[in-house]
Amino acid sequence: MRRISVILLSATLLLGVTTISPTTTDAAAKKFANCTELNKTYKGGVAKAANIKNKGGKTKYTPFVSKEIYNANIKSDRDKDGIACEK
Repeated sequence: MRRISVILLSATLLLGVTTISPTTTDAAAKKFANCTELNKTYKGGVAKAANIKNKGGKTKYTPFVSKEIYNANIKSDRDKDGIACEK
């Protein structure tokens, strides 16, 4: 009886794992028209990595970290420090 339970449990886990498809982040990162629009959603701007330091000095808010969103709005990074629209 125990052997049947183990086989049944193993089969259930195997089928459950194989039928779940991995989620992909194919959704395009939102491109904002300007910094005013971007700052409505991300007050501190968007950084491409967590270890990026702001060249412009002190900022009021911490930037949101997302490489995809940063790359979509790279034109808004005027000082080329890796943070778009920092405030």
